Amino acid sequence: MKILFATSEAGPFMRTGGLGDVSQALPLALKKEKQDVRVIMPLYDGISDVYRQTMQFIGSKVVTLGWRQQYAGVFSCEYDGVKYYFIDNEYYFKRFGIYGHYDDGERFAFFSRAVLDVLPLIDFYPEVIHCNDWQTGLVPVYLDAFYRWDEHYANMKTVITIHNIEFQGEMDKSCISDVYGIPASHANIVEYANDANMLKAGIEEANVVTTVSKTYAQEILNPYFAYGLEDILGKRSYKIRGILNGIDTNLYNPSKDPALFANYTVKTVAKKAENKKGLQEMVNLPVSDKPLIGMVTRLTNQKGMDLVMEVIEEILSMDIQMVVLGTGDWKYETALNELARRYSNKLAVIINFSQDIASKIYAGSDMFLMPSKFEPCGLSQMIAMRYGSVPIVRETGGLKDTVPAFNPVELTGRGFTFKTYNAYDMLDAIHRAVGTFYNKTEWSAVVANAMNGDYSWKSSAKEYMALYKEILS
Repeated sequence: MKILFATSEAGPFMRTGGLGDVSQALPLALKKEKQDVRVIMPLYDGISDVYRQTMQFIGSKVVTLGWRQQYAGVFSCEYDGVKYYFIDNEYYFKRFGIYGHYDDGERFAFFSRAVLDVLPLIDFYPEVIHCNDWQTGLVPVYLDAFYRWDEHYANMKTVITIHNIEFQGEMDKSCISDVYGIPASHANIVEYANDANMLKAGIEEANVVTTVSKTYAQEILNPYFAYGLEDILGKRSYKIRGILNGIDTNLYNPSKDPALFANYTVKTVAKKAENKKGLQEMVNLPVSDKPLIGMVTRLTNQKGMDLVMEVIEEILSMDIQMVVLGTGDWKYETALNELARRYSNKLAVIINFSQDIASKIYAGSDMFLMPSKFEPCGLSQMIAMRYGSVPIVRETGGLKDTVPAFNPVELTGRGFTFKTYNAYDMLDAIHRAVGTFYNKTEWSAVVANAMNGDYSWKSSAKEYMALYKEILS
């Protein structure tokens, strides 16, 4: 099967979050299933010279975008056995960062059109184009509006994955014809709520819409989670599927992660104690056997920081320690730093992000707090479980799908959960986790359950393959 994975970011070349991880891991998993999968993304200025030196120039095309004629160079390289293509245009992509520019709509409309224009140049005509989020939402629209007459494009199918529906690529309605060059026959597909909405366009026009967990696929039909798209999603619910993300279990592996103070497996989990001691010493907390709660997170309301701050004094009044790593809203950064000053023997705060420190927190913490308001999939809870840090999560999205609640009678489940978005329900879950920590039989069981879970991409890749075959048939 020929699959082209179109994405605005992909590790290791350029990533800002979960999409970049998925765009690296899923194609690799599909490749291992003997599929001809390739990835296409913009050639950003921020891509390291280490990777640029491995790239080969294939050629260039002139891409039509409304009344504009824009250069699109194509470079390629191979990484982990997967072929990557890069669309070069310095006007659009020679900038600092990936997102947040005034003309992001135009930039990614150009990329979406270029994805289709360069297929003859790379001599690859996929059976399925797998699009991701709003940045590639116009690919299915352009395909149907401009390319179906060509026999090479006539039978191509499209999938679009919603990684986070909060971000939809909403621009002024005038962009539809003037900037994006969408013909009048397809303008209504892009228009929504008197705006141009690129994610809505992809939802309307793709053959299948996927989300990154089964629960999130149901949640986005609810106005609370849909961010204004509930009407469209309700009408198109027949083509919405949820397929859970995985993690790179080779990268996130406590038995060989070089960042750890001591490597370990589920059979040698006692060595977690060495990581706990190393973490406590590193962040200047007293070395102690008391429960250590970790957080590796963006400091935003979406990640539940409003709940945490509402009851932080109650949490810190418990006989626990806490380590927080992340950046985000200034009010949370400031408040956490002040609390760390006041509770210096209990709370350590690192306003930064470091993969090295994150690994040390996953390995050194006993529990991992992730009380998200919504979480399409979530990777941190799976990484934490792989490292034997027991998650405390709200039952939403991928958190609900990956963290079954611990049952102390049957010794089943992988973590501690709460349902309503309420600070005291979260506090109750923390109390339950801390109480269980002192029952060594129960705690050993929940840690083993967490570490023995399958968080790989293998089963997810098979689900995607079945989905591709379904739409091709």
